[in-house]
Amino acid sequence: MATLLAFPLLAILVVFQSAIVSQVNLLHGSADLILLVLLAWALQPKVNNAIVWAVMGGLLLNIVTALPIGIPLIGYLLATGIALSLRNRVWQVPFLAMLVATILGTLITLGFSWSVLTLSGISLPLSISFFQVLLPSTLLNLLFALPAYVVMSDLASWLFPRELEI
Repeated sequence: MATLLAFPLLAILVVFQSAIVSQVNLLHGSADLILLVLLAWALQPKVNNAIVWAVMGGLLLNIVTALPIGIPLIGYLLATGIALSLRNRVWQVPFLAMLVATILGTLITLGFSWSVLTLSGISLPLSISFFQVLLPSTLLNLLFALPAYVVMSDLASWLFPRELEI
């Protein structure tokens, strides 16, 4: 059931992100709700389909982005892999894992996008990209990390209820 819920939820988030969240900029950076939802979902203890969610999120974002095909998909898969490895290592403090995953995921997705665009011949100076896109985007993602984690934690507890011990 959780996999069936992924497509409509991520499709709504892609529309919301491209229409509304992308208009809220800090310098030239903006928040990435899809990334935050994928990371928060991957950090939930009973979730075993986080890679499927990452594939769906990357494919849906490919539809609306101007990046070359596959770049959001690869970035989201790498970020989800980091979140899954953090879930196994930092299980005592899940919100700390969410903050670390948010920072690393933002660095990975934006760094990978910057690398591909630079290799394809687009002139993007590293210092300007770092200070005007990467750092502001990381700050905005960190601001939205707690609400994303709480919402996805509630969704996971609704989809995967705990069994009562007798």
